[in-house]
Amino acid sequence: MSETRISDRQPLPPRLIGIGVALMVLMPVAMWLANRSSTLLLGLAVIPFAAAVIVSGRTGDLIGRMGRLFGTPLGLALAAFLAWALISILWSHAPLASLQVWGELVLPIVFALAIAASGRFRPQPAWLRALALAIILACLLAIVELASGLSQRAALGIGKLASFVFNRPAITALVLAVPTIHGLWTLPGTRRSDRILAIVLALAVAALALRSESSSARLGVAICALCWGLSALWPRLTLTAAGCAFLLAMAVAPVLGVAAQNWLPSLILNRFAVMTGQARIDIWHSFGEVARARPIVGAGFGTSATMHEHPVAAEVSPAHRPLLAAGHPHDMPLQAWAETGAVGAGILALAGLLLLARLRRLPAREMAPRLALFAGAFAISVVGHGAWQGWWIAVLGAAILWFGPGAAASQGEDHG
Repeated sequence: MSETRISDRQPLPPRLIGIGVALMVLMPVAMWLANRSSTLLLGLAVIPFAAAVIVSGRTGDLIGRMGRLFGTPLGLALAAFLAWALISILWSHAPLASLQVWGELVLPIVFALAIAASGRFRPQPAWLRALALAIILACLLAIVELASGLSQRAALGIGKLASFVFNRPAITALVLAVPTIHGLWTLPGTRRSDRILAIVLALAVAALALRSESSSARLGVAICALCWGLSALWPRLTLTAAGCAFLLAMAVAPVLGVAAQNWLPSLILNRFAVMTGQARIDIWHSFGEVARARPIVGAGFGTSATMHEHPVAAEVSPAHRPLLAAGHPHDMPLQAWAETGAVGAGILALAGLLLLARLRRLPAREMAPRLALFAGAFAISVVGHGAWQGWWIAVLGAAILWFGPGAAASQGEDHG
């Protein structure tokens, strides 16, 4: 009788892992349906992965791996930023709201680290095929809805009846497609048909980016493709260029509005929609004045949503003061400067450099897609949404997980 019970328990960890993988695979479709749901999916996925570890009697391993992840230079830099962000809430004008924003940032980071620390999420060809099909399905559903004027959504009575609701699904599809395409192309055990699936996936993601209203998604697609191709040919040179561009963007953020106004040609500006053209530059002007008014410690983490109510607004010129009510600067480096000052922006810059240093140790074939994701995601964050939005952090965390742990430790040829 006891032997029967033991044999019944043995398949439980694999079943739990299957549930966790299914939740991860569903993320792009869930984001099509509800465009903030990635944090929920990632959080739910933690439960079966952690349960699989607990059932196997390896809880200590989970805790130990979490500690080792935070103990790396990159992990310490990330922890330092989260700690500084929490401290900066002390001078926020709305500490409870700032604390909520901090929690929205921290939760998906902890979820992703917990899944990684479980040691049970190791992408396999079958999982990648399922994710590829899920991304393609999400792209097709969004494209059909956009083409039909959102008639399906109206008939079902779900979500907002506005085409911009597909901006986040388009970005999600792009971010998750990068590790999926790489895995289908290179992972042992994949078939020739998997490369065809990878090509179809790339086309579907590009089609949604072009069809959606998201200029950020289109920029991300272009940067990803360009960086992936260049880093496959000249990995060291491309990595250096990406690092320089990253540092430059972080450094000039407080004067981004002035620089864009003076140096960005009107021919380029006129090609963007209103909210991504001159209005975006005006917002950069407004939050740039905040960053320059509080250059060291910032106005406090999470204050961008109501910056027009912050005492620092009185130090912004009357012409630029109204756009402090925009909700966020539409630029991650500028938001870091405005909210956490040079201290927070400096820590984030250090974290980015540490990440690039880790990528530099990888073989060129493994570095290229990861650098493409870094460059594409950073480009999106420079012109897109609020920096600390949970759905965005969750999608990035999921993409990192889908790359898998194996290549991070591999050393090989570096065709630089």
